[in-house]
Amino acid sequence: MPSRYLNFRCSVPWLILFLETLFLIRFFFCFPDVGNIYSPSSFYPEFQDVNHMVIFGFGFFLMVLRRYGFSSTGLNFLLIVLGVQCSVLVEDLLVFLRVQESVGGMKSLAKAVVSMTAVAISTGAVLGKANPVQLIVMSLVELIIFYVSRCINRTFLQVPDSLTLMHVHLFGAYFGVAVTSRFPEPPPGLDKNRSTPKSDLFSMLGTVFVWVFWPSFNSILADSKKEAVLNTYFALAVSAVTAFMLSALTSKDGKFRMTHIHSAVLAGGVTISYTAHSIQHPWIAMILGLLGSVITILGSHCLQRCFNPAFKLQDTSGVHFTFGLPAVLGAVAAVVLCVVEKGISTQWNNLSSLGYLVFVDVGAFCQTISTALITGLITGLILNIKLLKTVHVSKYFDDQFYWEFPHLSVGF
Repeated sequence: MPSRYLNFRCSVPWLILFLETLFLIRFFFCFPDVGNIYSPSSFYPEFQDVNHMVIFGFGFFLMVLRRYGFSSTGLNFLLIVLGVQCSVLVEDLLVFLRVQESVGGMKSLAKAVVSMTAVAISTGAVLGKANPVQLIVMSLVELIIFYVSRCINRTFLQVPDSLTLMHVHLFGAYFGVAVTSRFPEPPPGLDKNRSTPKSDLFSMLGTVFVWVFWPSFNSILADSKKEAVLNTYFALAVSAVTAFMLSALTSKDGKFRMTHIHSAVLAGGVTISYTAHSIQHPWIAMILGLLGSVITILGSHCLQRCFNPAFKLQDTSGVHFTFGLPAVLGAVAAVVLCVVEKGISTQWNNLSSLGYLVFVDVGAFCQTISTALITGLITGLILNIKLLKTVHVSKYFDDQFYWEFPHLSVGF
């Protein structure tokens, strides 16, 4: 490895060993009996779908940079396997503190994998700028804060536990945007932060993986699984069709843009996540999928041209308009649909009850996004201390900084 690259031998392996030792000690004393781990057995196929989505889907989804493919997939896998163990540990701690009831077994593991989606989304915002030590620290901090945010929503606002997990897109997007705002901007002439046809192809492969398994993601912990699967699929289908339509309409020569398809086809799954289990009419899910795709493509134009330069943000893989904006739309739609449903059932006679429902839903949304932004800014400042070996801006978006390339004598 050239001398101009930092050596992480004295930091990354020992940090991983330290964390794994803590996990092993904790699991040795507190993990449930073997007979309860795989119960219920019928739950495994759904868990497998979500696991494929998070590891395969997001691993390839993040391959948007031409010289950062190894790190996009490899480091994502490292963060997932470390984070799942940390999530189970945090969940066990909350049970010990009697903040929540124990579910154990596969459901506890499924909740841990779903929670890791927040980390995968946030990683997309800081992609290429954070080194492995920073990513591991960010993942652990984000997971803990996300669980705290869920506890606040569940305890004080009486939000159902399965619904608090669906804030994962909102939390992950805005936490990542806040963290990346604390990193120095790369120089204008840096050419490594762009994609190639090959990286776009792999990234689209990840998008397809995520798209296919998203119905399982939205339904794995829902009470009404059939409705959740049906509504999610219709929302995803309409958002995909709308993405192709808008991509052709907004491009100068009428051709499809891979960046539009890459981000907007998933918007329906994000938007419907709050209401997939409760919508009784598929046409409502289809409208939400259409609106999610519209807000993603139009939002990408506005954010990249106005918002990002004004706030000096560089959202590497566009998680703000891929996950953040559709999540905001989904949260607002959940409030509107809840008010309409309750209002019709009570014939609009109990306005105080409706007001309370609006207060709870809006409060959960505001608490989640505020916590994500504030703690993300603080985490971004912490990640940039010298102890964590901050990467120089000239070495952003470079696999060779972390991976061995024996066939390359000098650079790429």
